[in-house]
Amino acid sequence: MFASGVVEVVLLLVLVLLPLAALVALVVGVLRLRARVQQLERQRPVGAGDLAALRADIGQALRHVAVVRYDAFGDMGGRLSFSAAIVDDRGDGVVLSSIHARGESRTYAKGITGGGSDATLTPEEQQALSAARTGQQR
Repeated sequence: MFASGVVEVVLLLVLVLLPLAALVALVVGVLRLRARVQQLERQRPVGAGDLAALRADIGQALRHVAVVRYDAFGDMGGRLSFSAAIVDDRGDGVVLSSIHARGESRTYAKGITGGGSDATLTPEEQQALSAARTGQQR
């Protein structure tokens, strides 16, 4: 009779309590995963609306750059003069030029809007601007 009681207890453990413990462990695991997913969703860097705003911000970044080096004067060598164009996706930015001569060096800045300037651009400045806009240096 005692052996039959032990068998019943073992069967109770195996058939009822063990699956119940596994089910509880599974529910606890699912709840932990759900909490982790919610935490990650709160921490995600951008949503769909934020992505458009980030793209607009990146478009305004001065990220297109080109430099043209040249000899400003025929009697000077070494191509120490330069024009550098720095523009964003819309073609807004600046062209910086430094003209090197024997006794001095002068630097000029010209604003660029929509790929053009109110000030007259030298051929070297135009070349730098074109290279910055197309991404092709010569």
